Amino acid sequence: MSVSTAPSAPARRVAPAPLAGKGVAVALLLMAAWGGLLAWLLAGYRPNWHAPGPYLLVLLQTHLYTGLFITAHDAMHGVVSPNKRLNNAIGTAATVLFAYNWFPNQLPKHHDHHRHVGTQEDPDFHPEDHAGFLPWLARFAWNYVTWWQVLLMAVTYNVLKLYFPQANVIAFWMVPAVLATLQLFFFGTYLPHRGEHAPDNQHKSRSQLRHHAWAFVTCYFFGYHYEHHDQPYLPWWRLWKTKV
Repeated sequence: MSVSTAPSAPARRVAPAPLAGKGVAVALLLMAAWGGLLAWLLAGYRPNWHAPGPYLLVLLQTHLYTGLFITAHDAMHGVVSPNKRLNNAIGTAATVLFAYNWFPNQLPKHHDHHRHVGTQEDPDFHPEDHAGFLPWLARFAWNYVTWWQVLLMAVTYNVLKLYFPQANVIAFWMVPAVLATLQLFFFGTYLPHRGEHAPDNQHKSRSQLRHHAWAFVTCYFFGYHYEHHDQPYLPWWRLWKTKV
């Protein structure tokens, strides 16, 4: 059974700051990096599967896939742009690129998670009597994955393999999407919320130890999860400032 913990270190209060176009710039840069690298991996790259290069590129593309969803997550909190229409348009684009998720459906669920964290009304929560990784992942997928997503992914896969090498489509488009989903769940839901929490832990969340490089690589600083729940107005690229 997990040990009940409060945040690993006191959260530093970071005041909200005007986005001044930075949120949009960061979002577009991530989306362009994902799309540009994917285009090259599908159309211009001929991998040597006996060398480490292709596998490192799978991990890089996985990291950029994770960045797509983190961008959408920031949009759910309105911290990509102060212009609501632009903010939601970027959030919608990011979720669609991430395996045809749908921003308008995920937005209320994510806010339910923040309002009802660790309760039966929390769509990300799993009862503690069945709190193992796989049962929790299955419940999480049941709440978020839709049949039309699976259908659209299947159709897109069959179209892509008509124009690009099938191995490239699987390795650089399909596999990173699956790995990024597991990464987001493991570091952004399972580790922060599993087990018991101290009675004074109002967000029922724990935080990884301060290590900014590791926090960025694993989940764009969302391992600092208590801090995110405590200060959801901070975009991912400012979240590290909460760790003292």
